[in-house]
Amino acid sequence: MNKSVNRTQNGVKIAFTGEVKKENIVKMVENCATGECECMSDDTKKKIQNMEVAGEDGAVELELTGDIDKEEIEAALKRSKVLNP
Repeated sequence: MNKSVNRTQNGVKIAFTGEVKKENIVKMVENCATGECECMSDDTKKKIQNMEVAGEDGAVELELTGDIDKEEIEAALKRSKVLNP
């Protein structure tokens, strides 16, 4: 799976391509929203206003809205247990 993180006007957009299932990204977002993930600091979580998943298996996009840095999200992706079992 390839991950591309880009800053947008409203936050950060992550493009997942290759061996990626949309349901796994949705699960990661749900875990984050319910506080079941440990990949982000509490400070980063507080900055995220909204998370939207789009696309399909093999090409999934996750858009995070809020005052977040690209580097914060890249670090969180490396620690994600859903993406790195």
